[in-house]
Amino acid sequence: MLRSPRPGRRARGVALLLVLWAVALLAILLGGFLLVARTETLQSRFLLDATRARYIAEAGISRAAYELRRADPLARWVPDGRAYEFDFDNAKLRIEIEDESGRVDINAADEVLLLQYLLAIGVEEPRARSLVDAIMDWRDPDDLVRANGAEDRDYDAAGLDYKPSNFGFQTVGELQQVLGMDYELFDRMEPHLTVYSRNPRPNPAYAAPQVLQAMAAMTPEAAQQLVERRRQTPAQQLAATPLLLPDGTPLVAGGGGVTYTVRAEATLPNGTWTLLDATIRLGGPPEGRAYSILRWREGSAD
Repeated sequence: MLRSPRPGRRARGVALLLVLWAVALLAILLGGFLLVARTETLQSRFLLDATRARYIAEAGISRAAYELRRADPLARWVPDGRAYEFDFDNAKLRIEIEDESGRVDINAADEVLLLQYLLAIGVEEPRARSLVDAIMDWRDPDDLVRANGAEDRDYDAAGLDYKPSNFGFQTVGELQQVLGMDYELFDRMEPHLTVYSRNPRPNPAYAAPQVLQAMAAMTPEAAQQLVERRRQTPAQQLAATPLLLPDGTPLVAGGGGVTYTVRAEATLPNGTWTLLDATIRLGGPPEGRAYSILRWREGSAD
């Protein structure tokens, strides 16, 4: 006859199973705690690195303002989009500066320049003419509709809940509200536009290739080559022997404004980086800041 297991042996088996389950549970909990601790450590490290990169990039903005205010014009950094790269606090800094006077001012440019610019960036002529008229209708003080333009009733007919300002653009971003504009086209136009220069024609010494095409009837290839040569030529050489437009106009790196767009990118040794894109205006009271910020954007990654 078979005998049943002893009660003591059965109890010891149950206890062993409970101990094994407790050990497994503790191992799972410990693994979870370790994972959380590691995640928090990595997050803290990323936040620390991102903050450090951001402040280094901010230092780059201040460095650009300092270099633009040098008393010796030949020692100043040239704000034509060329890159200045150097090490700072164990990080790599890359700074690009563009004088806003080299951009198309959408409040001051005439219809001819606006049309030529739109054609230069690849907009079909019928659409380009409509956009130019709509831009002019947006900024002029009257309610008269141009041949291809748009005034209040046209925005109402399009189901929009806003109307032309009839005053001018306060920001470049406001251009997105003009009837016929879409984001894809605005995104292509934005790097070449300004509302700060108040000049009817951009300064070619600081203009982008697309703007030079519009101003000087140059081919895209010729305009790109001229800009590349300009950015590779030291300031002293530009002053002594300036480059020439096709009509013989010299590209004199002077006579710019006091408003600049500065892009400062800081990269740490571990690859963490921050990019600041700011429009600044130099000057102010002697006891005040060396520059004021008109626009500010930033991005970062690791």
